Amino acid sequence: MSLDRPEGEGTAVPGSAALSRPGLRGREAELERLRALVEAVRDGEGGAVALLLGEPGIGKTVLLQETVSIARAHGFVVSHGRAEELHELAPLASLASGLLRGDPPLLSSTDFADLAGHHDQRIWLVERLAQLIEERSAGAPVLIAVDDVQWADPLSRFALSVMPARLLSSPVLWLLTGRNDPEPYGQGPLATTLPLRPLSDTALAELARDVLGGDVPEQVAELLDGAGGNPFLAAELLTGIAASGGDADAPEPPERLVLGVRDRLAGLRPGTLHFLRIGSVLGRAFSLADAAALCGRPASGLSAEVDEAIAAALLHDDGERLLFRHDLLRQAVYADLAPSVRRALHREAASRLVAAGRSSTDAVPHLLKSAEPGDQEAIGLLGTAATDVIAVMPDLAADLAVRALELVPPHAPMVFDVGERAIVALTRAGRYTQARDTGDTLLARQPPLDVFARLQSVLGDTLWHLDDIHELTRRSTAALAAVTDPTIRARLTARQALARSRGRDLGAARETGERALAEAERSGDREARVLALWGLGEIALNAGDCAAAAEHHTALSVFDTAFLPEEAVARIHMDDFDTVRRLLRTAGDAPLRPAMLSWAQGTLNMGLGRLDDADADLVTAERLEADLHVPGNLVNIRVNRGLLAMLRGDREAAREHLDVVRATVAERPNTGNHATHQYFEAVVADADGDHAAAAELVRSVQRDHSFLRWRLLRPHVVQAVRIALRGGDRNLAEDLAAQAVEHATRNPGVPTAQGAAAHASALANADPGLLERSVRILLTGPRPLPLAAASADLGRALLVAGDPAATPTLTRAHDIYAQAGADVEADRVRADLERATSRPGRRTGGLRPRPGQGWDALTASERKVARLIAAGHTNRSAAEALVVSPHTVNTHLASIFRKLSVRSRVHLARIALAEGDAGTVTGG
Repeated sequence: MSLDRPEGEGTAVPGSAALSRPGLRGREAELERLRALVEAVRDGEGGAVALLLGEPGIGKTVLLQETVSIARAHGFVVSHGRAEELHELAPLASLASGLLRGDPPLLSSTDFADLAGHHDQRIWLVERLAQLIEERSAGAPVLIAVDDVQWADPLSRFALSVMPARLLSSPVLWLLTGRNDPEPYGQGPLATTLPLRPLSDTALAELARDVLGGDVPEQVAELLDGAGGNPFLAAELLTGIAASGGDADAPEPPERLVLGVRDRLAGLRPGTLHFLRIGSVLGRAFSLADAAALCGRPASGLSAEVDEAIAAALLHDDGERLLFRHDLLRQAVYADLAPSVRRALHREAASRLVAAGRSSTDAVPHLLKSAEPGDQEAIGLLGTAATDVIAVMPDLAADLAVRALELVPPHAPMVFDVGERAIVALTRAGRYTQARDTGDTLLARQPPLDVFARLQSVLGDTLWHLDDIHELTRRSTAALAAVTDPTIRARLTARQALARSRGRDLGAARETGERALAEAERSGDREARVLALWGLGEIALNAGDCAAAAEHHTALSVFDTAFLPEEAVARIHMDDFDTVRRLLRTAGDAPLRPAMLSWAQGTLNMGLGRLDDADADLVTAERLEADLHVPGNLVNIRVNRGLLAMLRGDREAAREHLDVVRATVAERPNTGNHATHQYFEAVVADADGDHAAAAELVRSVQRDHSFLRWRLLRPHVVQAVRIALRGGDRNLAEDLAAQAVEHATRNPGVPTAQGAAAHASALANADPGLLERSVRILLTGPRPLPLAAASADLGRALLVAGDPAATPTLTRAHDIYAQAGADVEADRVRADLERATSRPGRRTGGLRPRPGQGWDALTASERKVARLIAAGHTNRSAAEALVVSPHTVNTHLASIFRKLSVRSRVHLARIALAEGDAGTVTGG
């Protein structure tokens, strides 16, 4: 290759795309793209993400630092942090490294302490962190830069995967660097991924002239070929050549880098060499105190070694920690250690850190590189670390717990205790098959009977999530025959009650649940009591006993507020909407289970006939579950969204939801999901005109999933009766109606249960009198859509009979459907109304469908949110004004931006102003 200077190069105008200067040779195009992103965010174009990818030494950090300088010059508030390889067990450490620094820092130490206090609530923490950043960005644009994200701790990785989308409308630029593993950070329409390629020959020529001056000898050019276009390797090679007077005879990089560093180390004093090797074990950045402890010397006695390492251009002192000038330098020092020496130093580092009072999260990374079977201290520390991080980083906790188990000698008595923790961690992480296999391996060792029972107890949670009800029943029964510990007995009995809630004999299941609750109260065990109350609530719901379900779930919610969503849903079944509103307001911003709270809010809005709001709530619940990678409620969410789409007349959307349901059920078979899926298939088949197939699907739900009968058909029994009648199966229709009557008898104080029973019986028996009774009852209840359905059927019956009361009855049905956005049903009733009236000039067209784009595409709630954001509200303050969660506001905003084709709050404000639609908004 030739490194002669191309004519005219090196004289670029500052700010142009051809800009080239030392340190940034060959990166002009990438730098200009980053500069354009900075300017776009500054100018109100919304948020953006830039991800710089490439091998070590390729120039990511230099570009990041240059972009930080550009952003500061443009008035950005900057957070500049770095992830560390040995710090990935400390929750939020990677983000905190930048958020708490800077002039001024993006977050105060008080803000961060408040966040850290809730590190076990990932969704709450990220939402609160996003709120703080959003508030800060209202005064000035923000740049959040994180170097080496491949080493980020799991909580920081989670935050970085969620927050850019959450803050898309705010002037926040995310700049991340990492190896060739982008994770989810670079996803989305405003994400820019810049893979850094090897430098061109021209750029290497400029780099060589920067270091050596003048023309570059051909021998050096040939040697630079071995750098593979890596600027750091090339610069180190050139520095070495310059220092040796131009001698280019040496091995190729990266071997040359190791040898070059070794040459530098050889000229150091032995104490400095030992100090650097200790530092390389501690990581890219390390504290002098930690290194001193590992050296066995006071920190004050290491000043000469530190000075010499800095003078040798190996270390840098940032005022708080010592850093290797580049991670490749640390790797070169580390690689020069014999593997056995590395292992011993890591083990010693772990012991020294523990002795110095550091947490298990500081010591465990070293143990993972050094612990050997039988290392009692390592087993204990790994277990402690797993317990510390399981709430926020369950996958990591599972890995740590499994590693601890691997270190236990096979016949050591502690293997069962350590194994039990591994089963719990694996189950918490959703690795159910591995958890079951781990438990079965331990059980094959024939533990003592009480240990056998304890292991079966923790495996009960695993089997429940695997939906292996038969095995859960078998194992809990066998363990109960062996157990003597009253606490474990109470837990096993509660597990058995849960299993029996899926059976046909719900009376026996209730007796088991009551016995479990009594045993739990006698033993004073919290877990057993939670399981027993949960089981009793499930049994009551499956039996259709709404009052008992509400009672048990209320007791459970009082005992553990995490179950507040379950209480809310149980009370929705009671038509107790006022209490549900109070419960959801009480939940407010508390760090509970936001996905389930959104599900409960969506269920309430469906009951209230607020279809748009219900759909937004369900979208929010699905997004929150996806953020956590635990889509346990996905089938129910998509089925309900599909049914809403059918009411709106959007068959295409309904089929998209059905496709997701089919794929999910195929991937994760589950008895309850199967029943829900079958019912949705029945509704779609019926709408497509395949009435016989639809009726057979409803029949299969009744036949194969009796325990879910009322959980599934409670809100849909009238529709199920219609499907049966259209399918020509009057016996099925009459059976469904009889069940509805039985359900109403069990729930005398629930208007919807009474009205639905009368409506179902009226359809099955063609009895107009029962339709009148249904309407009278439903007029006293809180649900408009069942009232509209009964009114429509009654109006049609009156129309056939020539009764003039048909018109006001049909008008009521039409108005309810139209207000709810149930366009298909509204159009059907409109057609009936046209037959009932003969007044000329009556509009005969159907309801005008809402457009897909533009201001008119916004729902009423989206307009409220748009007005508030346009008026300067943050997501949090908008949520407070509307009495909804910030998560729901996020969902509305995403939909608003998509429908209006805008990318920032600035653009949204302009549109709202042009529409003259920025009035005062309150919740309701």
